[in-house]
Amino acid sequence: MIRWIVIFLIIALVAAVLGFGGIAEGAADIAQIIFYIFIILLVISLVMRLLRK
Repeated sequence: MIRWIVIFLIIALVAAVLGFGGIAEGAADIAQIIFYIFIILLVISLVMRLLRK
């Protein structure tokens, strides 16, 4: 999932440099959403690990 975040951030940076504002904004938004999903899944995983012990 981290790989997808990095991919969309790179797309956003390249699009921003080339002047494609809409594409850059969309890629950055997608990367941000995937990042938040990753954080939520990480927290759930840590909580489940603590509850198992």
